[in-house]
Amino acid sequence: MSVLAILLTAFVALLHLGFLMVLEMFFWTRPLGRKVFRLDPQVARDSARLAMNQGLYNGFLAAGLAWGLWLGDKGICLFFLGCVVVAGLFGAATVKRSILYVQALPAIAAAAAVHYF
Repeated sequence: MSVLAILLTAFVALLHLGFLMVLEMFFWTRPLGRKVFRLDPQVARDSARLAMNQGLYNGFLAAGLAWGLWLGDKGICLFFLGCVVVAGLFGAATVKRSILYVQALPAIAAAAAVHYF
């Protein structure tokens, strides 16, 4: 894989590990999580268990990307980047449009770099 493909894929993995997994699992009901996700305190408390589960899935995506990078396996990287793209498109269609830019587009760019470079 090219340096560009590795960097973009690592960026997507770090985004899912640091931003999504940690925020959703550990900071959902805290001021930082409520600010990032624009939640009022009651909604955050009511949805905290769902957010923890969602965060865990984001951690699995990050782990899969890290695994593919570790092995230098384009197929594994493309599979997990594809999962991120689908999740990002679905989130953009059902939750809010900004998910397209934060989640799907970086994964599309990384997948293109992995595939073509």
